[in-house]
Amino acid sequence: MGDIPKTIVITGAGSGFGALAARSLARVGHTVYAAMRDTTGRNADRVAEARAYATEHGVDLRTVELDVLSQESADAATATVLAEAGGLDVIVHNAGHMVTGPTEAFTPEELMAVYDTNVLGTQRVNRAVLPHLRAQGHGLVLWIGSTSSRGGTPPYLAPYFAAKAAMDSLAVSYAAELARFGIETSIVVPGSFTSGTNHFITGGHPAEQNVVPAYEERYAGLMDQVARRLADLAPADADVSQVADAVVAVVDAPYGRRPFRVHVDPANDGSEEVSRVADRIRAEFLTRIGLGDLLAPRAATDSATGPAAPAAPRA
Repeated sequence: MGDIPKTIVITGAGSGFGALAARSLARVGHTVYAAMRDTTGRNADRVAEARAYATEHGVDLRTVELDVLSQESADAATATVLAEAGGLDVIVHNAGHMVTGPTEAFTPEELMAVYDTNVLGTQRVNRAVLPHLRAQGHGLVLWIGSTSSRGGTPPYLAPYFAAKAAMDSLAVSYAAELARFGIETSIVVPGSFTSGTNHFITGGHPAEQNVVPAYEERYAGLMDQVARRLADLAPADADVSQVADAVVAVVDAPYGRRPFRVHVDPANDGSEEVSRVADRIRAEFLTRIGLGDLLAPRAATDSATGPAAPAAPRA
């Protein structure tokens, strides 16, 4: 476990990566809020499951109502966590939504909805939590990305891929803008796990089906083919819990020395190689323009005395 237990909020933690990470972080001693929407409705069973898990394992796993599509909900969830736990150290941007189908078949409004969940949702949550993290002068913003942003990209997933790429770009910019507040950034990048999550099961499809038959004539069974090939590429020991393990490792790493990006990619689609180059160029460019200090978090700057030495942070 890390030296000091942290208070952590994970968005979209009702299932999949989020639920697994919430349980894993709670098991090593952190106070974890599994954030999800509609906690008294369709997700009531997941709230009950989290409560039962906490009781059975004697861990501090809680739930909080948070709909990333609503700024009011993000603000209320943050206020609840601060009131109950007395602080907040880590926010994990995990909420996301996948859709599958020929790109042409999706209306602009459907693409906008995917972007709203995967990208604008992180912005709403950041606007709720960052004032607190900035004021305390330390913290961790951890983003759950996707290898699709820079690796292999099979067809029929374009709206999701485009949104995850946008989220990655947002995370990279935020990293530099938060560094001088002492806030750290890490991006955990899962590859294509074909089992253990419900991304494909709950994923959406184009509402207007009139275009789909034309594509079926030339791309019949494409999604099934992609799923089979991805499953074949994954090693026998590939397990979705590896993503949760990576999240725990990042959270428990020493402040100021957390990795900027961690790949968990059983299929090895090339994202790690491309990201290594892109992240190196980013670091070199920031250094060239005199902003090398933005590559690592620093304590809040006192305008009278200049940068202060980092205090012993909780995160």
